[in-house]
Amino acid sequence: MDLLTPGTGLIIWQTIVFVLLVFLLAKLAWKPILNSLKDREKSIQEALDTAERARQEISKLKSDNEHLLQQAREERDKMLREAREASGRLKEETEAAAKKAADKILDDARAAINIEKNAALRDIKEQVATFSIEIAEKLLREKLSNDKSQRELVDRYLKDIKVN
Repeated sequence: MDLLTPGTGLIIWQTIVFVLLVFLLAKLAWKPILNSLKDREKSIQEALDTAERARQEISKLKSDNEHLLQQAREERDKMLREAREASGRLKEETEAAAKKAADKILDDARAAINIEKNAALRDIKEQVATFSIEIAEKLLREKLSNDKSQRELVDRYLKDIKVN
């Protein structure tokens, strides 16, 4: 059973070696290990802070983009509204100009028709007068072709003159 129970000398030497190892590790290894752990912790914290700042910046940019997009939409709506109004005004002006031109054409046509009508009436009156004179002349020639009918006509006119 001696194999299972350690000797006191062995325990002392193991304790001395352990303490010496701990002392050497404390002097030589723990400070660099702790420093590297602190450096690593610091770099991780900086990375987290940078990520947080980037997230905040992205959030700010996103809200700025939404604001700019809203302004662009409002500007677009304003431009469309102005274009519709300008189109309406242009349409009204065009319709008014077309109506004015049509009214002028109608007035000119009416004036031309009246001028032509008056000229046609004048021509008709002249033709009627000419035909009337020609018919009267033919009738008088026919009636007054002999002496007897001429004397009767003269006598009748004389009676009419005396009566009046």
